[in-house]
Amino acid sequence: MGFLDIFRRKSTPAPSAQGFAVIDVETTGLSPRRHRVLELAIVRTDPGGRVLDEWVSRFNPAGPVGATHIHGITAADVAGEPGFADVLPAITERLAGWAVAGHNVRFDLGFLRAEYDRAGWALPLLPAACTLDHSWDHLPHLDRRRLVDCCAAAGVQHTGAHSALGDARATARLLAGYLDARTSPRPSTALLSLPQQGSAVPWPSMPSGPVAPPSPAPRPVPRVKPPAQSLLDLLRRASLADALDDGAPDGSLPYLELLAEVLEDGVVTDDERAALTELARLYALDDAGVAAAHRGFLLSLAHLAVDDGWVSRVEKAELTSTAALLGVPEKELTAVLDAAEAARLARLSAGLEPLPSDWSRGEPLRVGDKVAFTGCDAEQRELLEQRAERLGVRVLGSVSRRTALLVTDGGFSGGKAEKAELHGTRRVHPDEFAVLLDHLQPANQPITQIPLRVDVSPAAVRAWGQANGYRVSDRGRIPLEVTNAYQRAHASS
Repeated sequence: MGFLDIFRRKSTPAPSAQGFAVIDVETTGLSPRRHRVLELAIVRTDPGGRVLDEWVSRFNPAGPVGATHIHGITAADVAGEPGFADVLPAITERLAGWAVAGHNVRFDLGFLRAEYDRAGWALPLLPAACTLDHSWDHLPHLDRRRLVDCCAAAGVQHTGAHSALGDARATARLLAGYLDARTSPRPSTALLSLPQQGSAVPWPSMPSGPVAPPSPAPRPVPRVKPPAQSLLDLLRRASLADALDDGAPDGSLPYLELLAEVLEDGVVTDDERAALTELARLYALDDAGVAAAHRGFLLSLAHLAVDDGWVSRVEKAELTSTAALLGVPEKELTAVLDAAEAARLARLSAGLEPLPSDWSRGEPLRVGDKVAFTGCDAEQRELLEQRAERLGVRVLGSVSRRTALLVTDGGFSGGKAEKAELHGTRRVHPDEFAVLLDHLQPANQPITQIPLRVDVSPAAVRAWGQANGYRVSDRGRIPLEVTNAYQRAHASS
């Protein structure tokens, strides 16, 4: 007795009311054309989101099962299960007459359509609700919009992640929150009308074409060195909403979420690269849109990398490798990092007070300057280093010609002092350094962003930019040109 037969005994009779069929698939890979569905769950709800019944089945993919470490399904688990085509009539019976819902539902529907095509059936165009897309209205402030992120923000229990039934149940609960008329914002008319549209879709009752020949099995993925922890940290903290404002088309967020998952093992195989090309088409991204999405994604990682004050050699190597995987030239990465660093220095420089009129301590310390310490009291040094890094002054472990200051009380003369002598580096006492921090000045490099007046909200800048023909999304980082144009237009007010 297979997995399907066991669950059929537990499922409830088909309900008479129709609403949403919430679906989730676990697959052998990312390509609907070359990979297969391993598991499908369907959780049906009434038009208000109340769960009516559940159904789940596993399938024998007639080939490798793919990433068991993600979906937890082994070859032994599906060896005795039916093929998808064998269960297709039962799947059709459960979907016909219902609107479909899912988290990043285009991905799930892409795989269902491919499986129907292989079996010679024509899956109709279905009205569908995507809980990822609707999260912009109901959960507007999230940096990431994976199912786990949306559930956590909405207070939805999510157990059994990366199992089809666990994810479908969580998506159904998330959808129910979107459909609740007591919440703010209220559910849209477009969302509420989907069940009625689903009931009007005609479904085939038999195959309409020949069974497609099996696709060649993907080549085995070679074992690779795992990525550095720095890249994993950046990927997990990346704000993909920021990537949209950094040049990625608005419709590319689901693609970028999948791209981030692909990059977490530090390699993009030929198989994954081909799958990403297919997914780009699934999300209506042309070549220019894909390139823009990759650049925006890389820029969002670069902003994170420089936020702690500097980019380590490991981070630079990982970002360079990531740029190569995404087809972004290294010179563009350099420009991206320079832009991210300029933005960080501009942010830290904004609002700093000018030097007093009686300033007599020589060249001031500036945001972005590099300093080194030697021969200081350990406790005082630690406090000064922490304060300097927080304010945007980079503390290095050695002295070079680019070091602005050597902080020392003169109690120790070693290699740093010798290099400072060689390069003519200015020396200051720790007490003097504290005064310089008190009067920190803006970065020496030109700061291209005009500081935004404190009485102006970002929402006002967005509204002004949209009204004046600029491309400004409703979320994420506001483009620099829009902020500057707004400031120039209101300079006299």
